[in-house]
Amino acid sequence: MAAAAIQECDVLIAGGGPTGVTLALLLARQGVSVIVAEKEAEIYPLPRAAHLDHEIIRVFQEVGAAEAIVRSSRQSSRYDFLNGTGEILLRFTGSDRIGPGGWPAANMIHQPSVERVLRDRLADYPAARLEARWEVLSFAEDAGGVTARVATPAGEQVVRARYLVGADGARSPMRKAAEIGFEDLGFEEPWLVVDTIVQDFSRLPAVNLQICDPERPTTCVLMGEGRHRWEFMIKPGETAEEISADATIERLMAPWKVDGAVTLERKAVYTFRARIAEQWRKGRLLLAGDAAHQTPPFAGQGLCSGIRDAANLAWKLAAILREGAPDSLLDSYQPEREPNLRATIGMAIMMGRTVCITDPAAAAERDRQMLAARAAGQSPDETPAYPPLDTGVILAGTAGAGSYFPQAIADGARLDDALGTGAWLLMRAEAGEAGGIRSAGLDDPALAPFRQALETWLDAHDAPAVLVRPDRYVFGTGDAAVLAQAWRNAVFARG
Repeated sequence: MAAAAIQECDVLIAGGGPTGVTLALLLARQGVSVIVAEKEAEIYPLPRAAHLDHEIIRVFQEVGAAEAIVRSSRQSSRYDFLNGTGEILLRFTGSDRIGPGGWPAANMIHQPSVERVLRDRLADYPAARLEARWEVLSFAEDAGGVTARVATPAGEQVVRARYLVGADGARSPMRKAAEIGFEDLGFEEPWLVVDTIVQDFSRLPAVNLQICDPERPTTCVLMGEGRHRWEFMIKPGETAEEISADATIERLMAPWKVDGAVTLERKAVYTFRARIAEQWRKGRLLLAGDAAHQTPPFAGQGLCSGIRDAANLAWKLAAILREGAPDSLLDSYQPEREPNLRATIGMAIMMGRTVCITDPAAAAERDRQMLAARAAGQSPDETPAYPPLDTGVILAGTAGAGSYFPQAIADGARLDDALGTGAWLLMRAEAGEAGGIRSAGLDDPALAPFRQALETWLDAHDAPAVLVRPDRYVFGTGDAAVLAQAWRNAVFARG
């Protein structure tokens, strides 16, 4: 029997979840050829992730998926942490306001619907294809790329790619094959997740809740597509079987008085963990999403973190594969992303440790301290911002370098749609030649609706120009010509 022909692509992605498909979309838009190998036949039909923030919707805007995803999501005005008697321990407001990314700050989603929108968009790009029931069995690396053995319905295939991305989940066979270990951040708690379909929204909470009751720490949050979620902490001595029994779920749900307002869609026991892979890059293998890191769900940043990985990787891979940038550009991936990731996990662990106290005396002391802080005006009322980039592809020492560049909105129009993909060089003066970078002066007609917002940003940073990376982080500020040359040096002349 003749050997199967070798299939070739620039990037082979193991895993067709949201992180893998988003990366494929971002790459295909730039002409990078991609094969996504997904071992399952169909999208997993039940809810998993529940939240996307404004920055992630902005990434989906780039691939033409934002409007459809936001339409299917719901917004909550706040996120409350209540004690067992209903007192407010912590309140984060503003989650329904427009965030710096130009979209609602917090969007409660139905993950299968999000995945369907992304896959539908992928079908529009000839450079990318998703192959269901394909599983990467093994891979070997050489100086020019990666050769992977892939199990498919038609038999074993061989795929030759320049790079392999493991976006294959928390159990990641790609990570295990590369013998990459995990750093355990010391949070591990089992919870029961109960997903419901809503018949009567008027009988459900309209905001997201954490019930910090030592008798039974509980989460209650909105979701998209007519759904609502409860999560119940599993206490010592309880088994997964008994806590997930229908009779137990009925008892746990009874205090919420939603009988007849919701019907059960899914029940599952999860262990919430905090872990970070020791290496996110090993040669031509790159890890993204849950394959690289896992976070407890309390900050709603699990799926968001994977999409941030995709946005960071996509422009760098495209610069290497299409523009001749050196392979060493990828060395900036983990150093740039890991501090942000550690901050998001740290926030989630703080929230989780606040919620997961089951000792009555310890809970009473927590309540006393948090109520006193709130009464004294020392309790935060908005989710803290995550840290900017402090290393990697930035012009360190210039004002705003590494910060997130906001998306201006004017009369329903958004800045990103006016400027398009890739890096931007925005300047007060008339734009000159910027060596292939999209450059625009503030008098450019395309920027007219956004001129005031852009001038305000430049004034705040006392800058004549700003260079914005393709993932919408600020490379640096200063003289336009100096910025353009520094960008070329940072991307294309790395040591």
